Amino acid sequence: MLSLIERTSRRSVAPLALLAVFAATSSVAAADYVDPLSSETISEINGIYHKLIDAENRHDVAEVRTMVWDSPSTLFVAKTATAAEGNWAGFWGKEVVLQHFSDLYSGTFVMDPDYSKLKTVGLTPDVAETYVPLKISVAYADQTPIPKPFLMIVNWVRTPAGWKMATDVALPVPPPPSGAK
Repeated sequence: MLSLIERTSRRSVAPLALLAVFAATSSVAAADYVDPLSSETISEINGIYHKLIDAENRHDVAEVRTMVWDSPSTLFVAKTATAAEGNWAGFWGKEVVLQHFSDLYSGTFVMDPDYSKLKTVGLTPDVAETYVPLKISVAYADQTPIPKPFLMIVNWVRTPAGWKMATDVALPVPPPPSGAK
C-alpha cells in the first residue's frame, strides 16, 4: 500500500510530465508553423476589417451587410438590451446580427481600434482570425457612452463573394483591481 506522500507525488508528477511533453511539442510546432494565408491575403483581410470598422462607426448597416457572412452560423457576442436577457449573449444568424447592429447604431456607438496592435492570422486556407484591442463608446442598454476597453476577435470565412465576417466577439476588459498599477 502506498503512503499518502507517494500517492500525492505520483498524482503530481503525471500532470507535470504531460505539461512538459506539451511544452516541448508546442515549441516544435510553433517553430514549424506556416500561416496558411499569404501576406497579401492577410493584408486584404486587414483592409476589410478597417472598412468594417469605418462602416460601423458611420452606422451604415447596408455597408456592414456586405461584409457579414450569410449563414445561420454567423455569431455576434454582445450586451443584451436587458439584464433579464442574460446581460451578454450570442446573437446567431446574419439577419439577427444585423438587427442587433442596427439597435446599437440607434444611439452612440463608436469603436476606436488600436490598429498598431492589429493581428490577423490564417487558421486554415479559408478561415482567418483578427484580434485587436479597442475602445468602444456605446449608449445601448442604458450604458454611459464613455470609451471602455475591449478586445475584439473577428473570424472570417472565405466565400465565393470574398472574405466575410463570421464571428464578432468583443470582450470587455475589466478594470485593474483597486490599488494595482
